[in-house]
Amino acid sequence: MSEKRLIIGGNDLTFEDLRFFLEEKPQVELNGEAQNRVRQSRRIIEDIVNENRVVYGVTTGFGKFADVRIKPEQTRELQRRLVLSHAAGTGKPMSEDIVRLMMLLKIKNLSQGHSGVRLRVVNQLAQMLNRGVTPVVPEKGSVGASGDLAPLAHMALVMIGEGEAFFNGERMSGAKALEKAGLQPIPLEAKEGLALLNGTQSIQAWGVIALLRAKRLVKVADIVGAVSLEGLLGTLTAFDERIQKVRRHPGQLKTAKNFLKILSDSPIVKWHRESSHRVQDAYSLRCIPQVHGAIRDGVEYVAAVFEREINGVTDNPLVFPENGDVLSGGNFHGEPVAMAADYLGILISELANISERRIEHMMDPAVSEMAGFLTEEGGLNSGFMIAQVTAAALVSENKVLAHPASVDSIPTSANKEDHVSMGMHAARKALEIVENAETVLGIELMCACQGLDLRKPLKPSEATGAVLDEFRKEIPRWTEDRVMYPDIEIAKKFVCSKKIIEIVEQAVGKLE
Repeated sequence: MSEKRLIIGGNDLTFEDLRFFLEEKPQVELNGEAQNRVRQSRRIIEDIVNENRVVYGVTTGFGKFADVRIKPEQTRELQRRLVLSHAAGTGKPMSEDIVRLMMLLKIKNLSQGHSGVRLRVVNQLAQMLNRGVTPVVPEKGSVGASGDLAPLAHMALVMIGEGEAFFNGERMSGAKALEKAGLQPIPLEAKEGLALLNGTQSIQAWGVIALLRAKRLVKVADIVGAVSLEGLLGTLTAFDERIQKVRRHPGQLKTAKNFLKILSDSPIVKWHRESSHRVQDAYSLRCIPQVHGAIRDGVEYVAAVFEREINGVTDNPLVFPENGDVLSGGNFHGEPVAMAADYLGILISELANISERRIEHMMDPAVSEMAGFLTEEGGLNSGFMIAQVTAAALVSENKVLAHPASVDSIPTSANKEDHVSMGMHAARKALEIVENAETVLGIELMCACQGLDLRKPLKPSEATGAVLDEFRKEIPRWTEDRVMYPDIEIAKKFVCSKKIIEIVEQAVGKLE
C-alpha cells in the first residue's frame, strides 16, 4: 500500500495531481473542509425525506417517471434498483487506470457538497481506490446526456456488493472483491444512487488520459520533427522568431523556439546553410511552427475545458446548503467535454498527419537525397517501405475517427432526454487517435534516426545526437531487412516515455 497521499478538498485538482494519481497510486483522502461540506448537504436531503417533500430523484422516480411519487419507506430500494437497472453497459472492460480515474473524479464531484450523499458513500469510493478494488466497467453504453449513466452504474454496483471487480489482477464478483479488501457493501439511501450515476466522470477519465498523453506528444513531436528536419537537410530560416511574432499565435512561437534550441548547434544545418541550393522546404518541414503551433494552442484550449469540468459539479439535482435549495438542472449534459474531446481528436490526428508526410519524404530519394526507403542495398532490401505504409494506414484511420461525435444526437428515455452529447464516443475516439499518433511518431523517429546515420560523417546537434545514441541502445541501425514490427513497438514506447524529453532538455534546457 502506497504511503503517498492525495488530499481532496479545497484546492482544484490539477493535471499534475492526476498524473501523480495514475503513476504513483497514492492513498486518497478527504480533508476536513470537504467532509463538512458533504455532511451539510446530506442534512438537506434528510430533511426532505423526513418532511416527504417532492424533490426529483429523492422522493420521485427518474427520467420519464419523475412524476411518480415514492413512499418514504421505498427510498432505499429506489436507489438500489436505479443502480441495478442502469448497469446496462456492453463491450470489453475499460482499463483499470480509466476506471480508477473515473472513481477519483467522482469523489472530487461529491466532495464539493452539492450532491447530498452521506460521507460514508464518498469514503467507500476512496477506500476501494486505496485497497485496490476496481469495478469492471464496460466501455460502451453511454450517450453522455444524464451523465455517464451505464458506466457509473457499473462502478456503483461494486459499492453495494453487486457486479464485478478486479482485485490484485483477478476478476471476481464485486462482493468477493470487497471482502478480500476488508470492506463491506453499503446500502444506498435517498438521492445517493442518483448522485453516483449522474455526472460526466467517465467522459472525463477517458478525455483526461488522452489529454495527458497528447500534451506530452506535442512536445515529443517537436523533438522528432527536429531529427527529421536535420536528416532531410531542412533549413531553419522558417523558424526565425520574427516570422512567428508577426502572426501572433503563441503555440507557433513556442514550437519555433523549440526547434531553434534543439538544432542551433547542428553541423548538418550549418553545412546545409552553406552548401545547399534549396531555398524553401516542403510544407511538412517549413510549416511545422504553424501546424504544431496550432495543435499546441488547441490542446491548451481542451485542457482548460477539462480542468473546469473535473473540478465542477455535474450532479442533478444540486443541493445548496447555504439556503437549503435543491435545484434540478442539466449540469450532467456532456456537451462541453464532448466538443473538447472531438477537438482533441482532430488536433492529434493532424499531428500524425504531418508526421507521416515527413516519413514519406524520407522514403523518396529525389526529395531526401538519401538512399531510397533509407536502405543502402535497395532491391534486395525493402528498408522502411512498409513502415511508411503502416503510418499511412494509421493516419487514414485517424481521419475516420476524427469525425466529431458531438454533432450526433439520438433521443432516449421516451424523449425526456431528447438531446444527448455522445461525449463518451468522442473521448474514446480521442484516446484511440492519440495511440495511433504515438505509433506514427515512433515510426518517424525510426526513419529520422536512420536518416542521421546515413548523413554520417556529418554530425547532428548535441540534442539530436543524444536522442540518436539513446535510441540506438534499443533499436540497432537498419543494415539489412529484419522483422519490422518489434522495432515499431519499441519506438512507440520510446516516444511515449519521459526519456526522450529528458535527454533533449539535458542538452538544451527546458523546452516550451
